[in-house]
Amino acid sequence: MEPRGDATLIKPVNGIRGAKTLNLELPSLVTSQITNTTQDHFYFILTGIPGFEASHIWISIPFCCFYTISIMGNTTILTVICTEPSLHQPMYLFLSMLTLTDLGLTLTTLPTAMQLLWFNAREISFEACFAQIFFIHTFSFMESSVLLAMSFDRYVAICRPLHYTSILTNIVIGTIGLAILCRCVLAVLPSLFLLKHLAFCHSHLLSHSYCLHQDMIRLVCADIRVNSWYGFALVLLIIVMDPLVILLSYAMILKSVLGVASMVERFYAFNNCLSHILAVFILYVPMVGVSMTHRFAKHNSPMVHVIMANVYLLAPPVMNPVIYSVKTKQIRRAIIHFLSQRNMHQR
Repeated sequence: MEPRGDATLIKPVNGIRGAKTLNLELPSLVTSQITNTTQDHFYFILTGIPGFEASHIWISIPFCCFYTISIMGNTTILTVICTEPSLHQPMYLFLSMLTLTDLGLTLTTLPTAMQLLWFNAREISFEACFAQIFFIHTFSFMESSVLLAMSFDRYVAICRPLHYTSILTNIVIGTIGLAILCRCVLAVLPSLFLLKHLAFCHSHLLSHSYCLHQDMIRLVCADIRVNSWYGFALVLLIIVMDPLVILLSYAMILKSVLGVASMVERFYAFNNCLSHILAVFILYVPMVGVSMTHRFAKHNSPMVHVIMANVYLLAPPVMNPVIYSVKTKQIRRAIIHFLSQRNMHQR
């Protein structure tokens, strides 16, 4: 059931045993107090595709295809990197981090999105919603951080080829991976801590089929200036800083290549970076789009927000395995070899 106006879905609270779930029209002040003290006892309402609720079962078909491509594609790349000794190099180890991140992002959004489209299951508990926010934003920030690390890998490979293996040792790569994990977890936790201690007194209707911090913060009726400033700081440190550092690394690569390389060598260097460049665009264009629509286009059609959010969360996990399978010759050969060996064992 969807709450309307200031209606709040009130669950039984401590000290009222056996009470039934009520749907009461309460003044906003009272609702704020109840919501603030019983956050663990209510749930949010997810939204599918606005205006196409009757066609959700048909809309689920392309979504199911996207999720299948993401899971199978990323799992295949991860498997061939783990099983093929020739791919145990820094570039492919960073690629394995990217595929793990894409798998995590896919598996985080899949349950709520598909159960809404298939079974119209729109309710999600307070705890589950917060857990989903944590994993969605952590994996999104991890994707940005991994792409940043991959740009450093490309810089060393092209500008310092003789020192490539001595700079990017397995210990260094493992340290970078651990630093990425700590950076992203520590970046997300404070925003969740701040959000959890705020009162939700408006309608609990969310704009998407999963929980996003930008979506939940608009349901808060308390002072959110601290949350807004912290969110702005995260935007500067990750959504702005990471692409700028990536751009700087490619500027240095371009300067090095144009200075000493022949036309053939320039083409070879550019081709080596093309997969990474495409992955960068696929991540940051939707990420910036979602941030801008939530911040500056709040009153636009709900369809705009839904489309942007789905592109933001589905495009990288779906497109990255396709890009690296098509554009990276070593990955393509390893996949063909892996599939052919599997067919031989089945016979």
